[in-house]
Amino acid sequence: MADYKAPLRDMRFVLNEVFNVAEQWAQLPGLAEVVDADTAMAVLEEAGKVTAKTIAPLSRGADEEGCHWDNGAVSTPAGFIEAYNTYAEGGWVGVGGDPVFGGMGMPKAISAQVEEMVNASSLAFGLYPMLTAGACLSINAHASEALKAKYLPNMYAGVWAGSMCLTEPHAGTDLGIIRTKAEPQADGSYKVSGTKIFITGGEHDLTENIIHLVLAKLPDAPAGPKGISLFLVPKFLVNEDGSLGTRNPATCGSIEHKMGIQASATCVMNFDEAVGYIVGEPNKGLAAMFTMMNYERLGVGIQGLASAERSYQNAVEYARDRLQSRAPTGPHAKDKAADPIIVHPDVRRMLLTMKAQIEGGRAFSTYVAMQLDSAKYSEDAAVRKRSEELVALLTPVAKAFLTDLGLESTVHGQQVFGGHGYIREWGQEQLVRDVRITQIYEGTNGIQALDLMGRKVVASGGAYYRLFSDEIRQFIASAGSELDEFAKPLAASLDQLDGLTEWVLEQAKGNPNEIGAASVEYLHAFGYVAYAYMWALMARAAKAGEGDEAFYSGKLGTARFYFARLLPRVDSLVASVKAGSESLYLLDAEQF
Repeated sequence: MADYKAPLRDMRFVLNEVFNVAEQWAQLPGLAEVVDADTAMAVLEEAGKVTAKTIAPLSRGADEEGCHWDNGAVSTPAGFIEAYNTYAEGGWVGVGGDPVFGGMGMPKAISAQVEEMVNASSLAFGLYPMLTAGACLSINAHASEALKAKYLPNMYAGVWAGSMCLTEPHAGTDLGIIRTKAEPQADGSYKVSGTKIFITGGEHDLTENIIHLVLAKLPDAPAGPKGISLFLVPKFLVNEDGSLGTRNPATCGSIEHKMGIQASATCVMNFDEAVGYIVGEPNKGLAAMFTMMNYERLGVGIQGLASAERSYQNAVEYARDRLQSRAPTGPHAKDKAADPIIVHPDVRRMLLTMKAQIEGGRAFSTYVAMQLDSAKYSEDAAVRKRSEELVALLTPVAKAFLTDLGLESTVHGQQVFGGHGYIREWGQEQLVRDVRITQIYEGTNGIQALDLMGRKVVASGGAYYRLFSDEIRQFIASAGSELDEFAKPLAASLDQLDGLTEWVLEQAKGNPNEIGAASVEYLHAFGYVAYAYMWALMARAAKAGEGDEAFYSGKLGTARFYFARLLPRVDSLVASVKAGSESLYLLDAEQF
């Protein structure tokens, strides 16, 4: 397994040359005093060192060892406590956190790159700080000032961790039917009772306290999602002076035995009249939880990207070294018994597919992160509104498309290794197992596609979609003739997506099944067109680049591969959607 190297050169290219993020930050008062281009690059350099040197070497051993449960206590694999302490001491848990409470205050465009690095180093490890950062977002946005002051500093510092407690044994995506209850107490606290499952980091030994955000219902709550409230439930109660008090009856009943992410403690959590404190308004807990969802769902998409990047680095190193057969055009390594497998067309197809998807995904995830920054920090109401609507539209694409391609890329990387890819010692099969969960949690990718199609495209009458489509058309109109090889196929694919969007909008008026029938293929078509836009932007930046000729020519070559070999996938996706929903209902349930 290759040593992980943070892709800092490509991150700098995306941030500085493609999107010129420093210009955006200078126009956002909340960021202008916190970060500039030099600061951002210094942050990424340091993140690259700690993830590559401290976390990445633990990944294989941690997968073999996994987590251990013993009478409610969970211990993480060897080396995790020390690595987590190093990570936390560097301030990385709070990299995007509010500086008022001790966070670094970095924009999402930077914290997204840090997330990629830590998850590429070890997806299982990266989940612990990710859940803490997400919990902090909701607390900071919705909790009382007293709760924020009491809990956020230690959470940003990594002294305390966070978890999200949503899912219950009988209720997965349908949170409206949860049974966890919260009984109000005379002192303003609540007694929270219920069972939650699939709780990442619900119990572990990395921090001295764990702060659970728990969805529950008040006694007089209305039925369904409108009756959900959000509660902060600490593992250990916190005294007025900030010291830890008694243990709260919030305990881990077991940990799940999973396909992958073995070093991440996925817990069954039992709350037995545990003391909790309401976050936000009663019966509006789902809205409070969704404050973090856009960030977390983008974060899960980045996990798919990160896994693909790790697989690609392994596969490239192996393909350069592994000798097997001769090139179709004759021997390349004439002094050796065979040529490195990187000479073979099919190996190149797999490597270039991975490279094109990864670099397109890095640009796309950064683009979405920039919209989150504008929505949060801009003082212009119109800019905030546009960014919020783009975030709403693009978040399900980021979560689902990046993770679907993440699995494809890890499988390609495994395939490059041949038989060795199936052997645990090489690490490739672990990446396939680990990345698989990203398509499932934080809302399965089918649910993400339904959200895109139903709530964002159809429900808005196509208005959200047109925001993105119009931006791409403005780029095409401004592109000079030197970009024709990219702008023209981009325009043609956008015409297809525009037409497909109008087709679904029209069909949905008469048959509600068309929304669900179209959703997954539509999301993928959308994703490929969005990546084509990213690749056209990157091609423009590469053509303008000076020096580093190998990097820029490689970028242009990869762009040409994307347009030639990957963008045509849109054709079959459009055909599939336009086949309609009828064929999905030709069988009765008993015929399956």
